[in-house]
Amino acid sequence: MTDPTAIQPSALDQLPDRDPEETAEWQASLDAVTKAAGPHRAAYLMRRTLERAEAGGLALPKLLETDYVNTIPTAAEPAVDGDEEMERRITAWNRWNAAAMVTRGSKHGVGGHIATFASAAWLYETGFNHFFKGKDSKDAPGSGDQLYIQGHASPGIYARAFLDGRLTEQHLDNFRQESGGNGLPSYPHPRRLPWLWEFPTVSMGLGPLSAIYQARFNRYLTNRGIKDVSHSHVWAFLGDGEMDEPESTAALALASREGLDNLTFVINCNLQRLDGPVRANFKIVQELEAQFRGAGWNVVKTLWGTAWDELFQLDTTGALVRRLREVPDAQVQTYQTRDAAYIRQDFFGKDPALAEMAKLLSDDKILECFHLSRGGHEARKVYAAYKAAVEHKGAPTVILAQTVKGFTLGKGFASKNANHQMKKLTVDEFKTMRDLLGLPVPDAQFVDGVVPYAHPGADSPEVRYLQERRAALGGPAPARRAHAVAPLPAPADKPFTSFDKGSGSQNVATTMAFVRLVKDLVRDKQSGKRWVPIVPDEARTFGMESLFPSLGIYSPKGQTYEPVDRDQLMYYKEAKDGQILNEGITEAGSMADFIAAATAYSTHGETMIPFYIFYSMFGWQRTADQMWQLGDQLGRGFLIGATAGRTTLTGEGLQHADGHSPVIAATNPAALTYDPAFAYEIAVIVKDGLRRMYGEAAPGEDQDVFYYLTVYNEPLPQPAKPAVAGVDEGIVKGLYRFNTAESAGLSPAANSPRIQLLGSGTAIHWALQAQKLLAEEWGVAADVWSATSWTELRREALEADAALLRGEERIPYVRQALQGAEGPVLAVSDYMRQVPDQIAQWVEQDYSSLGADGFGLSDTREAARRHFGVDAPSIVVAALAQLARRGEVKATAVKEARDRYRL
Repeated sequence: MTDPTAIQPSALDQLPDRDPEETAEWQASLDAVTKAAGPHRAAYLMRRTLERAEAGGLALPKLLETDYVNTIPTAAEPAVDGDEEMERRITAWNRWNAAAMVTRGSKHGVGGHIATFASAAWLYETGFNHFFKGKDSKDAPGSGDQLYIQGHASPGIYARAFLDGRLTEQHLDNFRQESGGNGLPSYPHPRRLPWLWEFPTVSMGLGPLSAIYQARFNRYLTNRGIKDVSHSHVWAFLGDGEMDEPESTAALALASREGLDNLTFVINCNLQRLDGPVRANFKIVQELEAQFRGAGWNVVKTLWGTAWDELFQLDTTGALVRRLREVPDAQVQTYQTRDAAYIRQDFFGKDPALAEMAKLLSDDKILECFHLSRGGHEARKVYAAYKAAVEHKGAPTVILAQTVKGFTLGKGFASKNANHQMKKLTVDEFKTMRDLLGLPVPDAQFVDGVVPYAHPGADSPEVRYLQERRAALGGPAPARRAHAVAPLPAPADKPFTSFDKGSGSQNVATTMAFVRLVKDLVRDKQSGKRWVPIVPDEARTFGMESLFPSLGIYSPKGQTYEPVDRDQLMYYKEAKDGQILNEGITEAGSMADFIAAATAYSTHGETMIPFYIFYSMFGWQRTADQMWQLGDQLGRGFLIGATAGRTTLTGEGLQHADGHSPVIAATNPAALTYDPAFAYEIAVIVKDGLRRMYGEAAPGEDQDVFYYLTVYNEPLPQPAKPAVAGVDEGIVKGLYRFNTAESAGLSPAANSPRIQLLGSGTAIHWALQAQKLLAEEWGVAADVWSATSWTELRREALEADAALLRGEERIPYVRQALQGAEGPVLAVSDYMRQVPDQIAQWVEQDYSSLGADGFGLSDTREAARRHFGVDAPSIVVAALAQLARRGEVKATAVKEARDRYRL
């Protein structure tokens, strides 16, 4: 049997020990302390020794967990720079109005959340009173701090805005009732309340991820010389349950690796998620501490209030600290709801030393500690944590603040599992809350059982104090500013018109055409530096390696090594002022980058032009939630779905074969989705996008949109732009005639049957092949149309239909474009048929479609297209079938064609 006290082999045995005798003496000392004073004393001494070593700058691995106590002891807390009693009264007013707003709205059945802000009130109020810089801050002019407010706490933010005069009672009564105007959105939604909210956060997990990349983008702006935002601080308010979302912790290593000390996470550890305890049988605070410490973050635990100081002073054996570490979170939650006798028995009675300690404590003291005294509920504790966070250098900080969910709302709410779904308090509960908070709200104001809003008056000491504090910090917060940013000058026409002549005999993929266009645009002297190229590790796949040496890859450390390809023309160049954000294999991180860049015009008053290029399959399918967030945040820029289509990415198979991204994109009202076929179409779309989003938008055009372009990796001849009127307009609107059978030189007979072939993206090449086969082998004349955007055609048609219901005469553009076109219409794309079928109801001609429905597969392009029935012969057969139904070709032609093409 192995002796457990024997010294086990160590990895340090691989290193020379210059003094084994000294090492043995240290080990013997530890053994002696353990034997004489017990393992707890030995562990305590080891922790103090490690603290000393860290303070002295010794390079040692850090402990992943510390005791379940505050990081900052009471004796080390700094004095609060302000009037604590005044701030208590302000917080009381805000607590009251947050609860009143949701309760009053409950009669309309619109819901709302009360318990979250009740637990987190001091976390917000302390920041608003002392730390959060506004847009007019002298240190961060035009930018201020960036606040990611926890979505369920929004009633408390509205209550504060009501107190400072930015909202009225009417606003509060329209909480979650927006359709009539003058309403308040349920959560932080910039598109719904653009003067207040900057960042949408209630799709949980996206807030923390976005906050990290926002802090990183702030450094990017500073290092590139766009704007010095080094004094802006990013604050992300999160719930402990929210940290289960994978996105919440996906980028922790990035934040520490890049030393983002301009970032603070404040995690409200009320130990409850939506249905019950976060970690019923475990300790969420300890788990998060280990996770963040392991990732390299500075961790500040703010767990216990001042009432606990007396207990810790009595803990001469360490029994109290040990007990706090072993009690699971669900039991801590239970203590909040039980009497002193239960706590004496269950908490203190487990250890003789604790039982003796409990004899020195009154019932009131026990209840004060276990019911009321949490670090997150005391302004001094929160202030100390925030001050430590903003003063810490070299790493981001996470504050783990323990609170009680439903605090001050009464016994019916505090720590109850169901309190997330509880939407109102009774009048009696409000009166109890009033007395607890010390608010002057007389019973007479409760008319017909309706709780009143409470306000001390616009000229009251509380309001004056609040406004003075905010003025000193740079104005109200949160606040989104619509900066008067001058439109970007349009780039010269040359980069756009260079595609008009086509590629001649050279085959060019549209992915390469887009990259070539951007290469020219980033050279523009006025707007070139505003481009933000974003790519998730596949720059070489997309032909972007040529941008490496010219633009550089952003790295806050620059390039500390000699790249392996330094002697090559397109070597891997990192630079502190690099322009490219090469994110590694993280589509979620790349989208968070994109959002920060796409909204810099508002966040910082600096217009940036992000383009994010990615495998189309891993865009909308993987990060559509963030794209919805982008639309909510009013972001602008270009999303490029490369290697697009179900059949163009040969060999990659099912999970790479995108046949549906335009379907998902069509659901996002802010996304303008294009499937261009040719290089000149890309140029026209990008030029118009720059005009609309960054230049002079036309009357009625929404500038707060973003573009999604699908581009392909299939090298094909790029034709010249047709020299006919209206092509550019048709490209932007979504449809134009590329050629006719006659202009294609096919010379159909005068009485030939005719069909209209509509194709998008790479599918237009199959349509052109089918056009030739139909003419030469079947005597059918086909005109070919390029459908650059099925979605924009549909949206414009829907608008036309709505106009008709208002009594306006308006014909949808798609109907206008196809008016007079002879024969039926056959639409084809490299996507599922649902994509081209978006326009079916507005096409007056007989309409049918082909598409790549189903799962993708690995094979050659030709075989895959034959499999899905979208190649040129398949189009011919479908066209003949359509004409046969109309009696314009013989029915036997369809079978003959199938046999001829072996379909």
